[in-house]
Amino acid sequence: MFKRSLIATLLAAAAVPALAQEVTLKFHHIWPPQAMAPVRVITPWCDKVKAESNGRIACQLLPAMSGGGTPAQLVDRIKDGVDDLTITLPGYTAGRFPAMEVFELPFMTNSAEVAAAAAWDYLQKHALKEFPGTKILATWVHDEGYIHTASKQVKTLDDFKGLKMRAPTRQTNKLLAKLGATPVGMPVPAVADAISKGTIDGFALPWEVIPAFKLHEMTKFHTQTDPSRPALYSAGFVFAMNQAKYDSLPADLKKVIDNNSGAALSRQVGKIWDESQAPGRKAAADRGNTIITISAAETDNWIKASAPIYDEWTADMDKRGLPGKQMLQDARDLLAKYRK
Repeated sequence: MFKRSLIATLLAAAAVPALAQEVTLKFHHIWPPQAMAPVRVITPWCDKVKAESNGRIACQLLPAMSGGGTPAQLVDRIKDGVDDLTITLPGYTAGRFPAMEVFELPFMTNSAEVAAAAAWDYLQKHALKEFPGTKILATWVHDEGYIHTASKQVKTLDDFKGLKMRAPTRQTNKLLAKLGATPVGMPVPAVADAISKGTIDGFALPWEVIPAFKLHEMTKFHTQTDPSRPALYSAGFVFAMNQAKYDSLPADLKKVIDNNSGAALSRQVGKIWDESQAPGRKAAADRGNTIITISAAETDNWIKASAPIYDEWTADMDKRGLPGKQMLQDARDLLAKYRK
């Protein structure tokens, strides 16, 4: 009896460290701490998992790439376990995540919330294999992307000629080229320096991120497409976790992560991005910048000019052995489903 009691006591004692295990997750990202994403998405998510794990999961926040490396390296840093968590744009590594590029094609949607719901379903069917060693916790797109320029107004297709324009992804690079500009690919942290040095004349960006990098102070003109048409472009995000780190967690902590990931989180974050448009636009308006909204007819000219990008993307998928037309149709069908 004593022997059994001793064994039970030892087993209980051994279980205590596992139950009380504390995990600190390195959360590395591109934004300065005061930006919308850290304030409204990253910090609240970390606070929530900490509360739901009774303090056993904590985040070590590494904003503005303070953990080292470049934005394009974040996907590999997660895969390789250098970082535990990130929110990043797969499109920063051109051509490496081709399946998810479908939501970066021009004029697909004008709701980040709708596109987030669609992107999560699409990811499960077509793109999880693009992220080995990585657990995707959520995926979404940003709010509508527009054109922002330092010294030249863009009102028509002809106005793009001679402009060097920053783009975030290879599909947006193609879009700007079709519109007549010279595209220059770069992640958002590099934009301020590039425009101050005249390396670029302007950039494609959503309103959300502009105040965080003070880009409304470096431009005078902002061109929006007609709101009755889908947005000029959007770029996709993934909220990614190192798979081995997730696998190392005890079952109850995995459940905390699971309860704070997936379709619901994706849609919630998409909604936050939609809500971020107005404050970003207000920063430019308050400075006295000129905000132009082109007509539906002119927007249709842009849509027509960019139309070949769809066929180019599906052909690229076909060359990779993927069902390009079906993937594009699935994305469109999902957007229509969640738009209702």
